[in-house]
Amino acid sequence: MMAQYLALKEEAGDCLLFYRMGDFFELFFEDAKIASSVLDIALTARGEHDGEKIPMCGVPVHAMEAYLARLIKAGHRVAIANQIETPEEAKKRAGSKALVARAIVRVVTAGTLTEEALLDSRAANWCVAIGEASGGVAIACADISTGRFEVIETDPARLGAELARLNPAETIACEATDFAEFATTLRPRIDFDSSGGEARLKRLFGVVTLDGFGQFSRAGLAAAGGLVAYLEHTAKGALPFLRPPRVSRAEAAMAIDAATRDSLELTISSAGTRKGSLLDAVDRTVTGAGARLLGADIAAPLMDRGAIEARLDLVQHFHDDSGLRDGVRATLRALPDIGRALGRLAAGRGSPRDLGQLRDGLDGAWRLGERLGRIAEAPALLRDLAPQLRGHGALIDLLTRALVPEPPVDASHGGYVAEGYDAALDDLRDAGAGGRRAIAALEGAFRAKTGISALKIRHNGVLGYHIEVPARAADALMQPDSGFTHRQTLAGVVRFNAPELHEVAVKVTQAGAHALAAEAAHLEDLSGQALTHREAIAATADALARIDVAAGLAERAAEGGWARPMLVDHSCFEVEGGRHPVVEAAVARAGGRFVANDCRLSESSRLWLVTGPNMGGKSTFLRQNALIAVLAQAGSYVPAGNATLGLVDRLFSRVGASDNLARGRSTFMVEMVETAAILAQATPRSFVILDEVGRGTSTYDGLAIAWAVVEAIHEENRCRCLFATHYHELTRLAERCDALSLHHVRAREWKGDLVLLHEVAEGPADRSYGIAVARLAGMSPATVKRAKAVLDKLEAGRAKTGGLAAGLDDLPLFAAAAIHAEEAAVDIVRQELDMLDVDALSPREALDILYRLKGLAKDG
Repeated sequence: MMAQYLALKEEAGDCLLFYRMGDFFELFFEDAKIASSVLDIALTARGEHDGEKIPMCGVPVHAMEAYLARLIKAGHRVAIANQIETPEEAKKRAGSKALVARAIVRVVTAGTLTEEALLDSRAANWCVAIGEASGGVAIACADISTGRFEVIETDPARLGAELARLNPAETIACEATDFAEFATTLRPRIDFDSSGGEARLKRLFGVVTLDGFGQFSRAGLAAAGGLVAYLEHTAKGALPFLRPPRVSRAEAAMAIDAATRDSLELTISSAGTRKGSLLDAVDRTVTGAGARLLGADIAAPLMDRGAIEARLDLVQHFHDDSGLRDGVRATLRALPDIGRALGRLAAGRGSPRDLGQLRDGLDGAWRLGERLGRIAEAPALLRDLAPQLRGHGALIDLLTRALVPEPPVDASHGGYVAEGYDAALDDLRDAGAGGRRAIAALEGAFRAKTGISALKIRHNGVLGYHIEVPARAADALMQPDSGFTHRQTLAGVVRFNAPELHEVAVKVTQAGAHALAAEAAHLEDLSGQALTHREAIAATADALARIDVAAGLAERAAEGGWARPMLVDHSCFEVEGGRHPVVEAAVARAGGRFVANDCRLSESSRLWLVTGPNMGGKSTFLRQNALIAVLAQAGSYVPAGNATLGLVDRLFSRVGASDNLARGRSTFMVEMVETAAILAQATPRSFVILDEVGRGTSTYDGLAIAWAVVEAIHEENRCRCLFATHYHELTRLAERCDALSLHHVRAREWKGDLVLLHEVAEGPADRSYGIAVARLAGMSPATVKRAKAVLDKLEAGRAKTGGLAAGLDDLPLFAAAAIHAEEAAVDIVRQELDMLDVDALSPREALDILYRLKGLAKDG
């Protein structure tokens, strides 16, 4: 047996090997140690290998999915080695001591899951492959749980951004490539040959040319071929359902790099969860497929104005007709996830319940399509979607006749084929039922014959049907002339057989076995017939998801008083009463009211310099406008009173502080890298938000960098930009930059306390209120008082020298580095005296302070 195991383990490579032994999957050697640690199960030993005990642990077959989920989440891949013959077949093949043949039937990885229990119903599960050829780069991605298959033509500079958008569960790359750093799984170079990839796709889809799917680059063919080869490897030849690939270019969507996605928390919050993200705040879908599609829409806002308007028309249709919206959402809420049910059937892991879900889902889609098809003035997108909901009448009728109302997940016990569908199966069931009635009658007869009222006829998988009596009553049945044959003695009971029982049991067992075989054949046939309609079923699933997204966005818009954005061709960004959807929801939960603000960027005022205190709302204001751009181009209403927007080709956010110490980058280095990327990539159609550029270094360096960045954005990139800063010296740039506009978040000090108004107003802030914010944060009064004294002295020096900005009007820029050192001069003794609370001093403390002050005066 160990020789068989070791051969399979060599084939499994770096995967953990689940080796089927009876009712358990066993793991040995290092695999057992890993699994024992991850799963928190006992590590035992079995036999010896090379003179040492073999570590071993196992998981029950019936609970395999739960253990698989934990191993996959921990980053492992698992090869499943199953028995491919019965013990009886092994004996016929090689004698009584034959080892049952086993083979790896599947490799389970994070990107190749289809099991309902292992997947998040509201998130896509992408498996991605990176291909390169002729200097180009492409990404092939598939969600085999639904059959979606896409090829994205991109370039090396946008590769990271596209992977961040997809957030794949697993990334495949050639082991000898520059892109291996992005991969979680490396594969041989031969899998990524573009010619081989083209041949694989043609063979997979049964075509002689791929022109009908779009124009593939050599890199696209390499990526698609590598992905298909990997899926064939993991499925061991039984390739899961893949729809024909859809070819697109990365430029078809708004470019959003990974840092910006993290900063804006589009689909995942800073805590790494869906909760707290923009997606979570917007999502009102009622189906898993709708939630997955909404996530994809927000992750990849469109650049095609016509396609955006089509989505918005559909949202508006549901928004304006609340009765239709409520009815559609109620219908959708009751429908199963037919896309993933289809995926399980296509992968050979389907169950009777999956067929039942197809029946119920397609039937519900048909009825919804009939209703939507009767709308007189439906928007164009709805007119396209409604026919895709209908057209499965024959399959619905077949599955309705063939299946019981609620088919089980486990097919092994039968009972899922409806009575009346197959007369022969009904006869077998009747025979089995008649036999069971005969067994019940026998039980009564045996009780009467033996006088043992506790006698029962039972069944198990080892003995089959047998007679069981209490041990105290077994002696009578042990007699040679009793007509009973002893089978087994246990604690408290003794088991027997009898000729009459054996005769009836054979009939029941045979009828049951034949019935199970007949049902299994029907399951295979029904699955096959359903899969002949796989493309149409997948299209229906897509249509339901799109309708759910539109109705959900309409619900969110009606709930929050959101407005339909007006899209224009020129570069503008005009938002009236804009709000941050995530922050607004949090404020509402706390019983507060979010303060809405306007934002009007145009050619003559495309760069806003926003000043004001910390906690005043600058970052929220910046982010909310970036999120409004994302929502609008995703086809959603936006949290604002009105919005007129020119399309954004690239979105950049440099807000907040983070580091990447693993790559040798400090917080300031990360800030500079991200800022450099913005300056290198932003175009006049881009939208940029920048917060506190330059604050991670010395005052003079930071001001110089911020000054230069503002100038570069204004003069070179010429994009729409919101630039928040505490460097009030930057406001001087308004005199020289004609498209720069000064704004601030309002705050007031009232009786020594800072009141943050969270309102954005024109003009620069009068000051930063930093010390007031420190007081709000709970800094000690002594420290606050000390800071105030230092600030007064610095401001006095600024007034004397002309301030930090003195000389910045004259280039070169860094002439400002020679600012007078006397700005930092402070009368230390006087400050120490100002800090004293004389009434609180004890005589001894007063004496100590006098000695210290005398020393300071002497040192000065």
